[in-house]
Amino acid sequence: MSVKIDSHQHFWNFEKSQYSWINDEMSSLKRDFLGHDLVPILKQNNIDGCIAVQARQTLSENNFLLDQAEQFDIVKGIVGWVDLTSYQMVEQLETYSNYSKLKGFRHAIQDEKDPKFMLQMEFIDGVKLLEFFDYTYDILIVESQMPATIRFLENFTKQRFVLDHIGKPLIRERLTNNWKDSIKTLAEYPYLSCKISGMVTEAIWNNWDLDTFKPYLDIIVECFGPDRIMVGSDWPVCLLSSDNYKDVLAIAENYFADFSSEDKDKIFGLNALDFYKL
Repeated sequence: MSVKIDSHQHFWNFEKSQYSWINDEMSSLKRDFLGHDLVPILKQNNIDGCIAVQARQTLSENNFLLDQAEQFDIVKGIVGWVDLTSYQMVEQLETYSNYSKLKGFRHAIQDEKDPKFMLQMEFIDGVKLLEFFDYTYDILIVESQMPATIRFLENFTKQRFVLDHIGKPLIRERLTNNWKDSIKTLAEYPYLSCKISGMVTEAIWNNWDLDTFKPYLDIIVECFGPDRIMVGSDWPVCLLSSDNYKDVLAIAENYFADFSSEDKDKIFGLNALDFYKL
């Protein structure tokens, strides 16, 4: 029997001061979303487990997610946060290495005003420490940051990276050559995988259908192939542009319906198992 993993979702106890990125346009997200909310949803959709990804850039976020993982077995892995430029990185990573469900880290590059933020040597050196400790790194960028990301990846040979939300193309506008060409270049780095996630919120909210995403998925599949793709819901953020979890999952299920069983097993679960070493 195949294993299905939601490779990207979030939890939070909502406090305005803690989640400033949840603005008034996102009022439906201004409440708690916790493990007991997600368990029945995954069960209804035959999903065996999930990767909980940080939604705050604080060390306390790691403890919060570890607590959720301890309470709910559906949480198979955690992508946390550390200050990758901190002189305390080694000490922090040594401490976190005691927690088997903490699999990697992420920084919200998309929110950084400096277009060369990820090209700082201090940041690059921090990510190299992740490689030493065998942690993954989730790349969260917007389309305009893809050229810098290409330069960033040139500094690594073995670090496990995954591109969140297919690089956040401007789906609500149009398919751009910048995104398409950048994806082709990024995919040339064999240690980079790609999450099919977060697409519905880049489209016009609640005004999309399954065909909206086909041109983007065609390019992702062509460039990354079935061995370096994993599916994630981006729950509960996806609810901004969808009535429910099932409709978001249906985008990938519909697109990959005619793929071989072997490829579907990889895309919907085995690749995430392998990448995050679950």
